[in-house]
Parts: sequence; structure tokens; C-alpha cells
Amino acid sequence: MKTARFIFFIMAALLCMSAHAQKTVTAQSPDGQTEVTVTLSDRIYYDVVSHDEALLKQSVIGMQLRDVTLGERPVLKKKKISSVKETVKPLFPLKFSQVENEYTLLTMDMKGGYSVDFRIYDDGVAFRMRTSLPGEIEVMQENTVFQLADECRLVLQQPGGFKTGCEERYTIVNSNEWKKDDRMSELPVLIMGRNQKILLSEFDLISYPGLFLKGNSDNSLSAIQPKTPLEYEDDGDRRQRILKEADYIAKTSGTRTFPWRYMLITQEDGRLAENTMPMRLAQKCQIEDTDWIKPGQACWDWLNGIPYGPDVDFKGGINLATYKYFVDFASENGIPYIVMDEGWALDTRDPYRTNPEVDLPELISYAKSRNVGIFVWLPWLTVEHHMDLFEKFEEWGIVGTKIDFMDRQDQWMIDYYDRVAKEAAEHHIMIDFHGAFHPSGLEYRYPNVLTFEGVRGMEFNGHCTPNNSIWFPFIRNAVGPMDYTPGAMICYQPKYHHGNRPFCAGVGTKVYNMAVFVLFESHLQMLMDNPCRYDTWPDCRDFITSVPVNWDETRVLAAEAGQYIVMAKRKGQKWFIGGITNDRPRDLEVTLDFIPEGVEMQMTSFVDGVNADRMAMDYRQEQSAVDKDTKLHIRMAPNGGFAGVMNQ
Repeated sequence: MKTARFIFFIMAALLCMSAHAQKTVTAQSPDGQTEVTVTLSDRIYYDVVSHDEALLKQSVIGMQLRDVTLGERPVLKKKKISSVKETVKPLFPLKFSQVENEYTLLTMDMKGGYSVDFRIYDDGVAFRMRTSLPGEIEVMQENTVFQLADECRLVLQQPGGFKTGCEERYTIVNSNEWKKDDRMSELPVLIMGRNQKILLSEFDLISYPGLFLKGNSDNSLSAIQPKTPLEYEDDGDRRQRILKEADYIAKTSGTRTFPWRYMLITQEDGRLAENTMPMRLAQKCQIEDTDWIKPGQACWDWLNGIPYGPDVDFKGGINLATYKYFVDFASENGIPYIVMDEGWALDTRDPYRTNPEVDLPELISYAKSRNVGIFVWLPWLTVEHHMDLFEKFEEWGIVGTKIDFMDRQDQWMIDYYDRVAKEAAEHHIMIDFHGAFHPSGLEYRYPNVLTFEGVRGMEFNGHCTPNNSIWFPFIRNAVGPMDYTPGAMICYQPKYHHGNRPFCAGVGTKVYNMAVFVLFESHLQMLMDNPCRYDTWPDCRDFITSVPVNWDETRVLAAEAGQYIVMAKRKGQKWFIGGITNDRPRDLEVTLDFIPEGVEMQMTSFVDGVNADRMAMDYRQEQSAVDKDTKLHIRMAPNGGFAGVMNQ
């Protein structure tokens, strides 16, 4: 009996000690609808509840360094909860020219030289770690775990390894069926909850590897990141073979902030496409004079570079006559740039010896006389071996470079992106990062970085289908600019598609391929087709070339993630509307209540023709008067679209 009593008292004492050792801190969003509860026990745990629904439960924040694990048996020294409200005006707005940045800030300083920050927004949560440790530290791995409260579907891009251009098709898996030995996922990830959706991504990625996720068959997602390469060698002109890796993912300053991990939480699918979390998390621009940075459209020669027709009396190809043809088209249609892809240089490894057939000095001079700037393509290794090329390009009069095939997100490569952006900015050179990963903050610190690929775009021809691309407004484009290269004038339904360079064609209806100019966002929006084809359909050409690349206001009028979307976007007093669907036809009715009271606008719209379900080229143009009370009926063929512009 005494033994039993003794055991009882010991257990009671242990329970009391355990309860005393745990500490909870709770903070709410400004509207009180989203709540984060942090529990400090053996590790740092947090729960997220939004609109009375538990979304994450006992998720983990932590980081294993060489000699210590941050977040293990945490001891809170100080906490602070404050409110922040400010107005953010991005230099080059993709969605809104002004956004209110209002959130609750929870800062927790821990014993051991580290802290955790939470921002709790009305529409999401972001967190990061900070360290104040002496010297350099080696980060062995992150202990970050997102523990979902319930089983749900996940929309993922799953590469075969860390070497990836982030161009995989989306796959949908159940959170409790995603196993550790299955393919991992890159970011962003869309979590399709029962009542709400979460867009999960990262931001402010500086000298630190990109985050990938693995499933654990228990509704949890664990962090996994590439190790830091130590030894490497060139593998051709555009690849690098890693010979030796460190046992850590990052060696970095002991005093720094680490990337934000953010979750956009929404009860409406359309809010995903209106995401402004990157803008609200962004650091200040690092470039003092930005007047020379000019987002805009660009003509591009790679997919359809051979002109033809009655006005073409020269041999098409990588030569001066062809590029002048592209320059003339750009100039006549108000397009500020052309992008010269592979072939302008004699050797892809040498950016200083140009192809004599192109006569680059003559072309640059000619283009400048017609108010057209020139971007040139380069493999990333060539840039790495010739970092002084930006100075030379500035002397020549080149305005930008398209840098390709990085295909990695380890710390060394993240540092490469930063070095290139900074060096290019010093010489007034704009950048398109192709063969790249998702945007994660560099484009705000160095806005001369206009766009990133990291998407299965039109280069994939028949493998770039609307069933996959319909996810882009909700996932990939929701986190930043996207180099999709739209603009096909020859179009096929997926089952009939054929066409390869130099006669590439788009998948989806003709109107679908026009609508994506409104829907898909990029500070450098490339037109993938040949001038001779655009001139064959001047009504389509004039609409496409009139679409801005930056916007004052964005409104989603109808949306279901992975199914369809209709968006209206305003630039000044002009509104554009774009809508696309997957392989199912749609009949939708949307309201135009964003038009001011008492104002009538004239709409020019492009709609799928009656035979567009088989003959994707079938379309018609319509004219109508609309106002705030108009109920706009939108009918889209399978893989179809709707495009329109409204003026007073």
C-alpha cells in the first residue's frame, strides 16, 4: 500500500512538473478569425485555427546546428505581441498598386541566442527563426514539420531529386497516403482542406537552401533541403556535376534572419489568385535608382523563329534580317523588347564572340533607333565564368539577359542568384531567370530581376495542357512572376495537337491562349509566336499587345481551383477580363459591379466559337455596352477561354 501511495505521489509530481514546464502563448489576427497558439515543451509546437476550424495541430519549428538544436527544450526569455498597420506600394505591382499590410506580430526570444517571429494576418500566417550567435554556424537540417489537423488533398510538383527546373506536372495526393519513400515536393504546395485552402510557400530566401517537403503517411509534411556543394566541375556548357557535398545544408552568419515560411489561408478559391503575401513580407529594394528598370512585353524567337509570307524576302534563321524583322514588329506594336535565344553567340561558353550572321552591333543600333531593347540568352555557367559580362553588355547597349538552366536550390546556387542580380543591377541590366525555381523575394530586393520560369510553360508544346496550367493562378503564379511564354496563334485541342520547332502551336482554344495574357503574370511577358502569324490575325494581335504587365487592381469574378477561373484586372481606367477552363466546358455568369456607378463602358470580347471544342482556332469577336448591373454570360469550350477589354 505504501509503495502504491509513493508511486501515486511521484506520478502526480511528474505531471505537475510537466504541466509547469509547458508554456503556451496565443496571438490572433486583427479580425480575430485566425489564431496561433505556440506551446513550449520538449520542442516548439504551434497550432493554427482559422474561422473556427483547426488547420495545423502540433506543428514543429526547429533547426539543428552542428553542436546544438534550436527549439529543443526551449526556454522563453521574453515575448512581445504588437499590432502593425502600414500601406505597401510595390514598385512594379503584379496584382495591386497598393495593399494594406495589417497583422499581429508575435516575437519570442529564447534562451540560447535565437528567436521565433510570427505574423498573424486575417488571411494567413508567416513564421521565421532568427539567430544572434557569434561567428559562423553550420545548419545541419531544419526540424520544421507542418502537421495538418485533418486528412486532405495536396496539389504538388514532385521532382525526382533536388536537381530540377521545377517544370513537373501537378499531382494530387492524399496527405495520409504520401509516404516517406515517395517523391518529395517543391514549393509552393496547395493544401485542399475540407472548408479552407492553404497555399504554403517560402519567402526572403537569402544564402540558404530552398525548402522541399516530404510526406510521412500521417498528414504531416517534413522539411528536406539539399546539402551545400563543396566540390564541383562543369558538365558541358550548362550543367555542373557536384563531386562532393557537405554534411550541412548551410554555412552562414550566426546573426541573421532565416526565410519566412508562409501560409495563405482562404475560404474562397479566388483569394489564392489574389495573393499579396509576398508583397507584404518583402524587404526594401536594394537599388537606389530604379528608373532604368522597365517591365514590358517581349518578342521571342526560340519556338517560332522562321518568318514566312509575302512580306518575307529573306532566308529566315539566326541572322540579322530575321532579328530586324522581329524588331520591326515589336516597334510597330509598342512592344519594348525582343529576346534573342541560343545562337546569337558563336559559342555558348563565350559571351564576347558573337555570331557574324547576326551582326549584333548593327542589330543593337537598329533596335535602339526603333525604341526596342535587346535581351540575350545565356547558360548560367557562362555567366558564372564571365561575371564581367554585365559591364560589357552595358557598353554594347544590351538591356537584359535571359539566364538559363540553374536547376538547383542549394545554398551555393541561391548565392549565385543574388550575386548575378546585384552585379547586373550595377550595370543597368535586367534579368529573366529561366531554368529557375519559384520567386522567393529576390525580385523585391533587386527588381531588375523581372521574372522566373519554374513552370511547365509553352516550351512543352503538346505537354503544356490546360488541365495542368489551370492550377497556375492558384499556385505558381500566386507566389510571383512566371515566365510561361504565352501567345500561340496556331492552336489545337490536346488530342489533336502536333507541332515542334520551328512551327510550334498552343494547346487549348485560340481564346484560351489570348486569355492567359490577362491571367498569367510576368514583368517580362514574352510572345512566343512569330510576327507573321500575329499579323495574320490583327484583332488578336492588337488585344494581346495591349495587355499591361503591371496592374492597379485585381478581382477574381469566378473560380474553382484546378477547374476554372475568371479574373478582371484594371490598369488606369481600362479593365481587362480573362477566363480559362480545364477540359470541361463552362457556362458562367459573372457580375461587373466593380464598374463605377453611372458609368457605361464599351467591351470588346473574344469568345470560343461553336466548333472550338474540336477546331480550337474557332473564335469570334463581339462588341457590347456594359455597366455595373450587367450580368456577363461566359461560355467556354473544353480547354477554352474568354478574353475582353473595357473602355469608357
